[in-house]
Amino acid sequence: MRAVVTRVNSASVEIDGKIHGAIDKGFLVLLGVGPDDTEEDAVTMAEKICNCRIFPDEEDKMNLNLEAVGGSLLVVSQFTLFADVKKRRPSFSGAGKPDIAIPLYEKFMSICREKGFRVEHGEFGAMMKVSSENDGPVTLLFDTAEWRK
Repeated sequence: MRAVVTRVNSASVEIDGKIHGAIDKGFLVLLGVGPDDTEEDAVTMAEKICNCRIFPDEEDKMNLNLEAVGGSLLVVSQFTLFADVKKRRPSFSGAGKPDIAIPLYEKFMSICREKGFRVEHGEFGAMMKVSSENDGPVTLLFDTAEWRK
């Protein structure tokens, strides 16, 4: 799994002209699933993201996690994170097919909810407009394949 996580003051996702999900302070998570990803990857990704300490403490040091600031997550499926960009026109054959990706996308969100976080989301496979007010900006890349090495 791959995720681009941005610390935000607010974020929303719109589908067909209507807000489908919105949060205030928290993480905008663009989440991609690869063909070899497993439930273990979803668990690991949720653990890493939910416990990531990138919010400022009273000394303005990145030291607080999502729970400490009462943050939420807006999770948007993003198969393009697995794009092969060697050529001018990206290939997306490296992305997990829906039969693999949808259950793992749902599993990731379920784990975050079980941890007590409010989770808003887009719609898998839909054309979406994502808006965010980035905070910092602070944006991190997470990749479970890197952690397996």
